[in-house]
Amino acid sequence: MTATTASRQALEIEARPPHRLLALAEGRAVFELAAFYASRHLLAQLPHGDGHPVLVLPGFLASDGSTLPMRRLLKDLGYDAYGWQLGRNVRVDLQRVHEMEALLLDIFERTGKKVSIVGWSLGGVFARELAKTHPEAVRQVISLGSPIHDDRRHTNASRLFEFLNGKDPEPVKHGRFTGLDKAPPVPTTSILTKTDGVVHWRGSVQWPEAGNALTENIEVHASHCGLGVNPIVMVALADRLAQAEDDWQPFKAKWHQRWMFPRSKLH
Repeated sequence: MTATTASRQALEIEARPPHRLLALAEGRAVFELAAFYASRHLLAQLPHGDGHPVLVLPGFLASDGSTLPMRRLLKDLGYDAYGWQLGRNVRVDLQRVHEMEALLLDIFERTGKKVSIVGWSLGGVFARELAKTHPEAVRQVISLGSPIHDDRRHTNASRLFEFLNGKDPEPVKHGRFTGLDKAPPVPTTSILTKTDGVVHWRGSVQWPEAGNALTENIEVHASHCGLGVNPIVMVALADRLAQAEDDWQPFKAKWHQRWMFPRSKLH
């Protein structure tokens, strides 16, 4: 049995939502938002990009309003940032999937450039699946605290999700959105936190796959609800997006940034 296989099996055996105390502590996202605005001037000094389009997808029950601070920062860093323009992220059906595909392809065709997709929580699941279907239009995928495994026991929002979408949402019944742990054929970064109060961090881990050297995990200190505004997440996000299109390399914090990123084992 390989180490990767053993890790996958352990992941399934231990699948569970975050501890209730972590869920109750999600209110700390308010302080992360305050830190974002307090450090806004410094964040504007992060590496600038080449102007390529970045599509930002919100989390479950959220809308473009939740990603507005991030998108404004991305625009200041030189990116052509887009919200998903589809209202609140509640229903997961074929119409919603087709709307996201149409939006992605419209941006790709209109700009003539591949699109980086940043997805927060459920938005990250969508981002990965869009990249699997349309890899020709996607430059890279970055997910923030996303439940990227089929086992919904990793999240304490599973009951509400299934109440609103059914145990098998429409795309699943049509053979889509299965094998969520399989990474798309483009550079894919999973940013996760071990203090996530909504999605257990193990549910956000990407395991190495044979023949795919384009996946990575970046651990940060954050809450789930603060991932989209946490200044440390913005440091990692800016670093990933600023890479040359055909020269993707795994994340390596600069010497003065190492304190921001834990180096604990993800198993």
